[in-house]
Amino acid sequence: MAEPSEQRSPSPGATLKARELEGVLDLYFYRRVGYWMARFFARLHMTPSGVTLLGGVFGLLAGHFYYYRDLRLNLIGMALHICANAFDNADGQLARLTNTQSRKGRIIDSVVVHIIFINIYVHLALRCLSGGMSAGVWLLAGAAALSHALQASAADYSRNVFLYFVKERLGHFELYENLHTEYRQLKWSAAPLDKLLLGLYMRATRQQELLNPDLLRLQQTVVREFSPTIPEWWQTRFRQTFGPTFRLWGFLMTNTRMLLLFALLALDRPSWFFWAEVSVFNLFFLFVIYHQTQLARSLRGLATAPPEPLTSCRVAN
Repeated sequence: MAEPSEQRSPSPGATLKARELEGVLDLYFYRRVGYWMARFFARLHMTPSGVTLLGGVFGLLAGHFYYYRDLRLNLIGMALHICANAFDNADGQLARLTNTQSRKGRIIDSVVVHIIFINIYVHLALRCLSGGMSAGVWLLAGAAALSHALQASAADYSRNVFLYFVKERLGHFELYENLHTEYRQLKWSAAPLDKLLLGLYMRATRQQELLNPDLLRLQQTVVREFSPTIPEWWQTRFRQTFGPTFRLWGFLMTNTRMLLLFALLALDRPSWFFWAEVSVFNLFFLFVIYHQTQLARSLRGLATAPPEPLTSCRVAN
């Protein structure tokens, strides 16, 4: 007998977060591949976290193959890296396909993605050392990894704000102060893994709020002005205003980073990847944050002096 998810035969589009958040490569490759992977894993009764961890294995192996100054081995690493990214798409699509989204799943996914890239940075630094670079490459690699983490964190926060307002996925947007209260109530002796994961999530959320203070203020203003409902006209304005900014964030997403890494590995210039991260990527990151800050301030003003609303929709507390 067919599984319930198969009886409904949802389309690939039903497993997307929102089209504005998807890059061209995601829409036409990763999301399509991820959709069929998700359906396959659903038939195997695999959990989204299980898919995440399996993808992590591919990602760790990819980093190891990047260490060697042999293009043939590097190509194997690139193929494994693409597989890891496909799994990273499939786990979320599986969660939406089977309606098993959870905070723990999102935390595990984020941790695995960070471990994959830390592993890649370490192997690239070791490759540079074996090629004759000084130990100072560790400082460069560390600065690049930190830059990468901050950029990814800010981009993720922006996506969550968008989903919060436009798609009403409230679980994707949580406040540090609420998480901190929950963290203090959770006991190490009762649930050590849950407390560890929540602690990581809490600190990441605090970092995001510090990187995007105007988005946090926007959320607080909208809840204060419109709760318990948010007018449809404001949601439409938010989507029109913020939607295009994700084309800018797309430059700082995984796909761009992977394509650049592949090109520099083919040229045998892995250290250039570190330099690109701390220079070009950081400059673009500051530009996007500045642009987004201006938009958030403009929308806050609109929320406090709105035009006559036409219709309303359910929202956020």
